[in-house]
Amino acid sequence: MPEGNDVINSIDRALDILLLLQQEGREMGVTQISAVLGIYKSTVHRTLATLENKGFVQQNPDNGKYWLGIRLYSLGMLIRERLPLRNIAYPYAKALAEKFNEVVHVSVNDNTASGYPKHVIIDKAMGQQVLSLTPPIGSSAPSHCAAVGKCLLAFGPRQALQKYIGNPLPVFTEKTIRNWDDLLKELDRIKARGYAVDDEELELGLTCVAAPILGRNAEIIAAVSLSGPTSRVRARFEEIVKELIKTTGTISACLS
Repeated sequence: MPEGNDVINSIDRALDILLLLQQEGREMGVTQISAVLGIYKSTVHRTLATLENKGFVQQNPDNGKYWLGIRLYSLGMLIRERLPLRNIAYPYAKALAEKFNEVVHVSVNDNTASGYPKHVIIDKAMGQQVLSLTPPIGSSAPSHCAAVGKCLLAFGPRQALQKYIGNPLPVFTEKTIRNWDDLLKELDRIKARGYAVDDEELELGLTCVAAPILGRNAEIIAAVSLSGPTSRVRARFEEIVKELIKTTGTISACLS
């Protein structure tokens, strides 16, 4: 972690804007960005102009709002193609997706998240029965109400949660975990049994199961999840858990 004197403020502001756009997942105007980040509008405007000049953001000519630019897409695709984890994990994720005809995601912790824990999807594979809406690769999502997110938290270092504990946890359904005491107990149960479940905690009608990818020293590297309509996942739950754990075990062995 760099010391405060080593941080270049203008670059720090530019990165904050990019991260905000990524976290919000939508176009935003100068006034909106200024209000959220607490930066003068004139500063936001100059920063966006600089980012736009380099292709990191693009302005919608119809409404004047900004969104992430094609240069970020190019960088992301380069990382995706050269990321060893993705290269190793994808064939197994694809096989799992095809076996159950459901969506499989490979995710890692979002270490830039503020407020509450989040994770980032780095790859996905889909069977023939595609969900109507699936989050895209590169998207960030709350971890406390997702199987893959809870799995990453459960097998990760507990001290990494200290900066979040006590902060409000957003509620999405009546099954969403709402307080930290319940979440920490759930993480202990997940680690003990070796897998996590999202039982309609993020979206009603959607159930997800996840298991960890571990490194040589049993450190968490990523997690793999399988998502589908609750009725289909429950009908094959034991089989899904068995195959998921087998899949992540094989990927872990390849990485160790």
